[in-house]
Amino acid sequence: MRAIALIDCNNFYVSCERLFQPGLEGKPVVVLSNNDGCVVSRSPEVRDLGIKMAVPWFQLKQLAKRHGIIALSSNYALYADISGRVMRLLSQFSPNQEIYSIDECFLDLTGMEGTSDLTSYAQTIRATIRQCVGIPVCIGIAPSKTLAKLANHVAKKHKQYHGVCDFNAMTARMLDNLLARIEAGEVWGVGRRSAERLQKMGISTVLELKYSPARRVRAEFGVVMERIVAELNGETCIGLGEVTPPRQQIICSRSFGVPVSLLADLEQAVIAYASRAAEKLRSQLSIANGIQVYIRTNPHKDDIQQYQQSTLVSLPEPTDDSRLLCRAALDGLHKIYRSGYPYQKAGVMLTGIIPATSRPRTLFDDVAAQQKSAALMETLDRINRRMGSGTMQLLGEGVRKNWAMRRGNMSQRYTTEWDELAVVR
Repeated sequence: MRAIALIDCNNFYVSCERLFQPGLEGKPVVVLSNNDGCVVSRSPEVRDLGIKMAVPWFQLKQLAKRHGIIALSSNYALYADISGRVMRLLSQFSPNQEIYSIDECFLDLTGMEGTSDLTSYAQTIRATIRQCVGIPVCIGIAPSKTLAKLANHVAKKHKQYHGVCDFNAMTARMLDNLLARIEAGEVWGVGRRSAERLQKMGISTVLELKYSPARRVRAEFGVVMERIVAELNGETCIGLGEVTPPRQQIICSRSFGVPVSLLADLEQAVIAYASRAAEKLRSQLSIANGIQVYIRTNPHKDDIQQYQQSTLVSLPEPTDDSRLLCRAALDGLHKIYRSGYPYQKAGVMLTGIIPATSRPRTLFDDVAAQQKSAALMETLDRINRRMGSGTMQLLGEGVRKNWAMRRGNMSQRYTTEWDELAVVR
């Protein structure tokens, strides 16, 4: 039988913070999104208070004061580094790994039942991650990725599984009894609206979805839901490491920490966003034919004059060169910028994306310039991969970023900055 494991780090952002601040253990802790907006990670103590994910922080301040909730700003450099350590360690337990997100990955454990007990093997994985990195994880095992996600959900929710739930070790009756107690909305790929539509069809549990007629499901929801039902029945429809097609649009945008009015500040932000978009473009071995730039004020503030505008700048030839893309982005910004407005957000979108191997050739191509550009971009990306994102950047991004997102209570970057290393006294 196929054995797919889903390893998920528990309360990942909070767990990363607790690594270097052990005083946070046992205390209610939340990590907030960009500009300290919403809750994106909760400790179990916060979850027990009934606080949901994505709740705006300003709505929780009174409750936080009453229960002593500690709020921290997102420390992405720290989380990315810890994630890399976890994923590299997990790769040692299977030759076939698919990193699904910053805190989740799939491992193919088929044929690795050395002692015919994958639960013991999974417990070894948990103990190794805990000892070597310090992050708690839960593991779900099943014959398909959809079922593995569900098994992980069970491992997290029910303490009697001790962090590991193996559906493969259950009889068909045991598994069905378990699925009958799980809402259909918990299934990977079933969103809130789909769950509501399923409810109207009389399908409220995972078990009812599992035994739904395939023809009826496909007629109502399409082939994606049909594949989900097949996976709930143990069929492998979503392969491990299944290739994701290159994105046809790449967007990079962010709200500012404070309203921005100066053109110089907007220029820095647009260059920074265009640089990040170009980096993503190169990572999928593509080039772009155009770049769209947009700016806007805060639409939720009635006491300010509103303005929003965007423009598409076509490139003379498709490219992945950060310098050329940033130059085009600035041209677009200068066309749409109007002084006197407090801008809340800016962004860029790369369009007309094609594989780099499909670059059109002409008799007038400057091959030497293209080779020089490719070598420069490869050096830029290699340094940033090795030393951390943003280690090397275009001068136009600026040094003092007055527009940068607000992170009023961010912890140190303990593992990626020499000046912020943890000190043992």
